[in-house]
Amino acid sequence: MMENTTNNKNGTQSYKLTPSGLEKLKFELEDLKGPQRERNLEALKEARAQGDLSENADYEAARDEQARIEARIKEVENIIKNAEIIREDASTGKVSLGNTVKLKIAGKDPVEYTIVGSLEADPFNNKISNESPVGKAVIGHKKDETVRYKTEAGKSIEVQILDVK
Repeated sequence: MMENTTNNKNGTQSYKLTPSGLEKLKFELEDLKGPQRERNLEALKEARAQGDLSENADYEAARDEQARIEARIKEVENIIKNAEIIREDASTGKVSLGNTVKLKIAGKDPVEYTIVGSLEADPFNNKISNESPVGKAVIGHKKDETVRYKTEAGKSIEVQILDVK
């Protein structure tokens, strides 16, 4: 997973998140520490009850799942601990992290995107990363400006910023 990180004043990594992105991570952490851990412990108990653990595929699968859950808990706790909350600020009129922008891209119908850090990027829900080609192109620009960016294939695309909120 590509992470949108910077180093903070202490030299540790910080993760750019919107307030809703932080809430989603907190919810995921609760789920990992509660229901997911409980289901995994139950699976481990059932696998142990089957006897010989050396050739028990269910036990191995449950142990692998336990390792995945614990690793994700540590990862999410680290992200939350080092989160840098992105606040929407449309008052400058410039596109920045957390803003929702209405864009007209190269002859297509206008579409609204929210500019988020890469941890929250979800193009299917119109959340694009500030590190994406479109995100990089529009950051720092204002409503009614037209900017160009290059796709990964090298094609030059024109984007008109219709609104910033």
